[in-house]
Amino acid sequence: MKKRLLLALATTIAIGSVATSAVSGGSVSERRAKALAAYEPSGEPVSCITLSQVRSSNVIDDRTIDFKMAGGKVYRNTLPHSCPSLGFEERFSHRTSLNQLCSVDTIRVLQSYGGGLHEGAGCGLGKFQPMQKVQSK
Repeated sequence: MKKRLLLALATTIAIGSVATSAVSGGSVSERRAKALAAYEPSGEPVSCITLSQVRSSNVIDDRTIDFKMAGGKVYRNTLPHSCPSLGFEERFSHRTSLNQLCSVDTIRVLQSYGGGLHEGAGCGLGKFQPMQKVQSK
């Protein structure tokens, strides 16, 4: 039951980011470049984030996911290897028995076909880099 709830939460978070990117203007590559440039590192990477604090996720490309947390903090996870179709599908699921998502965990790309969502490629996460918005000059 707990795994299904966490999968549903991850699906909801990821699908929300898809809806946001679909309505914003510009080409996919322009949106991704803007998303990558919007934040800069602000501290040492951490191994885990608390799932109950995650408010949304934004898949930027096949290797990069931003996690927006309660209180406005953002953690960027750069996967150690490219994850096939992650940037195209812009959604993923994960399973954990803890209230944490960690760098030792694996995500699965959620692919839409046959009238539903199906788990695709499994990809390992990297460390979670705290990020801050780039200040306009």
